[in-house]
Amino acid sequence: MPRDPRFDILFDPVRIGPVTARNRFFQVPHCSGMGHLLPRSDAAMRAMKAEGGWAVVCTEQCSFHPHAEAAPYPETKLWDRDDVVRMRHWTDAVHEHGALAGVELVSNASALPNYYSREIPLGPSHTPATYSHDPVQARAMDLDDIHEFRRWHRDAVLRSRDAGFDLVYLYCGHDIAMPMDFLTRRRNRRTDEYGGSLENRVRLLRELLEDTVGAVGGQMAVALRFATDELLGEDGVTWEDEGCKAIEMLADLPDLWDVNVSDWAHDSATSRFSSEGFQEPYVSFVKGMVKKPVVCVGRYTSPETMLSLITRGVSDFVGCARPSIADPFIPNKIDEGRLDDIRECIGCNICVTGQHMKTPMRCTQNPTVGEEWRRGWHPERIEPKGSEASVLVVGAGPAGLECALALGQRGYKVGLAEARRELGGRVTDESAMPGFSEWARVRDYRAYQIDKLHETVEVFRESEMTAETILDAGYRHVAVATGSRWRGDGIGRANTMGPIPGSDGAHVFTPNDIFGGASPASPVVVFDDDHYYMGGALAEQFRDAGLEVVLVTPAPVVSSWSEEALEQEIVQSRLVAMGVGIATGHNLTRIDADAVEIEGVYGEGARTVACASVVMVTSRLPNDGLYHGLKASPDRLAEAGVLSVRRIGDALGPGLIAAAVWSGHRYARELDGPPPGDVPFKRELVFV
Repeated sequence: MPRDPRFDILFDPVRIGPVTARNRFFQVPHCSGMGHLLPRSDAAMRAMKAEGGWAVVCTEQCSFHPHAEAAPYPETKLWDRDDVVRMRHWTDAVHEHGALAGVELVSNASALPNYYSREIPLGPSHTPATYSHDPVQARAMDLDDIHEFRRWHRDAVLRSRDAGFDLVYLYCGHDIAMPMDFLTRRRNRRTDEYGGSLENRVRLLRELLEDTVGAVGGQMAVALRFATDELLGEDGVTWEDEGCKAIEMLADLPDLWDVNVSDWAHDSATSRFSSEGFQEPYVSFVKGMVKKPVVCVGRYTSPETMLSLITRGVSDFVGCARPSIADPFIPNKIDEGRLDDIRECIGCNICVTGQHMKTPMRCTQNPTVGEEWRRGWHPERIEPKGSEASVLVVGAGPAGLECALALGQRGYKVGLAEARRELGGRVTDESAMPGFSEWARVRDYRAYQIDKLHETVEVFRESEMTAETILDAGYRHVAVATGSRWRGDGIGRANTMGPIPGSDGAHVFTPNDIFGGASPASPVVVFDDDHYYMGGALAEQFRDAGLEVVLVTPAPVVSSWSEEALEQEIVQSRLVAMGVGIATGHNLTRIDADAVEIEGVYGEGARTVACASVVMVTSRLPNDGLYHGLKASPDRLAEAGVLSVRRIGDALGPGLIAAAVWSGHRYARELDGPPPGDVPFKRELVFV
């Protein structure tokens, strides 16, 4: 299908200093959880985006000297000639598909403690480490330190050139970079020529830009990543004042302006708390101030919004991080007129959690991310079927939908049986909670793609399968994707020995009960021993409905694991603002008819909280009765011609939606293939 002419402007080449981007699709720097520890994996992931049509593909933040490094985070390094050799592999992989390669050189300054290099962190002033709670302080740089810092940076720029990069970034944003530390008054308390006035606080950034431009000698483009607003009001940089004035001072120095907001939690806000293009109020003014190309982000997922971004003059490029992870082939799909095939980011920030946990990132929408090198998975290509065997997938939740889709793409004859009328399973339930509507894309994308495979995939709605009906159905393989259910007895992390007394009461509910239409009476206690989004989201939902709500959690904060997705502070602040009562650091120990007993986990003793209903958000049990019923009769399976029965997704082990999607995809990839072995993927090993 030819490209819609309306989108032609997105494919115009754009000059960036001495280099030219082939179109307007720009993957801005973003972390991957792979970095220098898994360089082949990171390179393969970035190369996939180049193959998918992105004109510029950038690294994550790249440490350029031992004075500032991110251990235990595995960020990329460019410290010496050995790193040049390693990163040449990265640039070659990106260049192979016609994209420009960009590197974001960064000094994390006073943000991180340098546990690997053991160097004392540096900063404009004496400041505790700002990105963590480590008992480490940065020391104030003197003028000799600043001179050395500029030399370190210039040398790294030259190494970037030797490594084959086309574009080199200076990083002044996210509250974790040296130039930003000097710029913001919150970090810079100096009284010399690098402190005080805005002109003085911008001085180091100006010098680094001038040094970089001089070092590249017109052979590389120079980009500046700049936070126009810290969203702290008068306590920080604001776009109306110092952000705007700093841009005016530096307008002509870089070849490209990459503008966003600070810090990372604001820049990568989730869909639960932000909408597409949410950063525009803070960055749209920049293009009118500079004569150089501008790129900005805002989790742009819709081709129409991308087009509007350019035609309205907000930006010269469509800047993306998370959308390019969810679908590395967005540019090619727009170019080929396949807009309905775009796998849109849902803004859940599961990709971010990989970085925080120092492991290869995952994606709820794209199960192949991070698997490009180690498993050889491609997001748009899959091996044809290995036999003529048919497959029955039982359950059309995230695992079942992905499994049926991938099997159908391989050419298998597939039956997808779902007990309910509506597809999606837990995705359908959870996307109805406040702020979660975009999560329905997990269902909608797969349902639409499956519909196009109607010749190979047949969907059976309102078809609750039993062992008998499966044996009579005539399929050779059975994938059980029947999901999981929330426990109502309170057993979880804090309560492992047995049910909480009183948990069998009629006024005790689970999230499944709520999704099924149950209405708890006010006041309601939400007991959250899960620690991700469910407890906080239900508390918000109940409060929106006018109920009096108290959220009780054994954790020290509300929705503690959501910190990995950059949401925790927003979640707790919103609940406080809504008037939800919060009892952190407390376990639920007994449920009575009109109250619960809670006990402080730090020895504060027990107290009662009046309530009319209780909602348990503790742990889940797999719905695996059907699986065990089938496996209990191996002779009958053989008689029916069933070659295999396997569980996938939450029916195998309750977890994230991303894990369920990945599980379904893996089943489809490995069906009729050779046994994966005890170590089912390639490892990146270092030999001396």
